[in-house]
Amino acid sequence: MEVRKARALGFCFGVRRAIRVLEEASREHGGIETLGPAVHNQQVVDRLSGMEIRVAQSLEQARGGVVAITAHGAGPEVLAEIRARQLYVVDATCPIVRRAQRRARELSRAGFGVIIFGEVTHPEVKGLLGWADSKAVAALEGAELTSFSPLPRRLGVISQTTQNRSGFAQFVGELMAVLPPRVRELRIIDTICQATQKRQEAATELAQRSQLMVVIGGRDSANTRRLAEICSTVVETHRVEMASEIDEAWLKGKSSVGVTAGASTPNEAINEVVLRLKSFGESSQAGSI
Repeated sequence: MEVRKARALGFCFGVRRAIRVLEEASREHGGIETLGPAVHNQQVVDRLSGMEIRVAQSLEQARGGVVAITAHGAGPEVLAEIRARQLYVVDATCPIVRRAQRRARELSRAGFGVIIFGEVTHPEVKGLLGWADSKAVAALEGAELTSFSPLPRRLGVISQTTQNRSGFAQFVGELMAVLPPRVRELRIIDTICQATQKRQEAATELAQRSQLMVVIGGRDSANTRRLAEICSTVVETHRVEMASEIDEAWLKGKSSVGVTAGASTPNEAINEVVLRLKSFGESSQAGSI
């Protein structure tokens, strides 16, 4: 059985940078707290906790004097509350997310209503809504925009950075179909991360050459979920967080298995999955002799 990895998978630049920033800050300050998980991967969170990088789900839970903004970013109201509490802030926001935040703010200040293609409950999207000065809504389908009432005459559309371009294009098409005549100007800005796009393209390409795909990533990872959704439209796909979750029965009759991983998945998790898949393949061959 052949096991192949996607040409682009695992940690992206933004996650690597965020982890480096957090580790350096923890060494400097003797421990810090992140507002929410540093990344959506429990293995990484557990490793960071051993370096005195702890998780606070809210500022009310923060017990130390140093708090960190994660790679997903945060809204200006969160930063204002941190200042009001006189806490030291470490900002590990991904530069791609920061760019999307700037676009949301620029559109809002130019008088546009802002529509965000994204999951309203995701930390990144919550932050983007804040940077749009409450002149924004988030949705995954054009029909959901009935909550934006009354609809402004000028609209700007951006995306959660980890969404996929085909979904964004479909959303814009749906949006244009339901826009009333009173909307005079529509500005669309592509804020999707290139690294995310490359991982999705690589996963699709590998899925087309495989009989089974295994997608590795945290259960709360939005970009991992999208990788699994994309692969599942091509071939049988299973999503796991750890190698121990792989079921040997998945591999029955399979001669080629592809592996990809979300942007917050560490190399060790990927390597463990590949080794486990190969061990199953070897045991299968030995049993058929």
